[in-house]
Amino acid sequence: MNIYMTSGTPEFMESLKEKYAAESLIAMHGHGNSLLLHETVGKTVFQTPRRYEVISSSGTLQDNGYFVFNNIPVTDEGRPVFEHRFTELTGAIESELGFIAFRLLRPLDSDTYIVLTEWSDSTHYTRWENSSAFDKAHSSNHAEAGVDTSLHIFSSAPYVTTYTTKDKI
Repeated sequence: MNIYMTSGTPEFMESLKEKYAAESLIAMHGHGNSLLLHETVGKTVFQTPRRYEVISSSGTLQDNGYFVFNNIPVTDEGRPVFEHRFTELTGAIESELGFIAFRLLRPLDSDTYIVLTEWSDSTHYTRWENSSAFDKAHSSNHAEAGVDTSLHIFSSAPYVTTYTTKDKI
């Protein structure tokens, strides 16, 4: 399974979504940026997409949620350690109220992984973000997941982007 993304104006993203209605496309809108996400086992309809391989997932992405992209730049040497950590922690949020879907995306053309979660709305995400379960999943002590935190696996600082679908604007 792969995920492809392209960016543009909200109007253009919505027009592409309509043009390729037979495809599984989700238009998302954030602060100053809109994107179209295509999850497929086949080829994408985008001309020059950002390309990712789905290496871990749960739930089904829906076209009516609040999306959180945790963008994490990882060194080439750090990829196996990073992937092991996140595949070991998969399932930590599935029972959280408002949780819809999770994808761990391996970049095919860059160094930035995306930990994508979808929530029914921002309130549920914020509640989880302020919970002890979030603290446990993001603690600096990941010995239980086999990660030596003294390793330098990150190539730059991570950053979070959030999006909503048109219905939630």
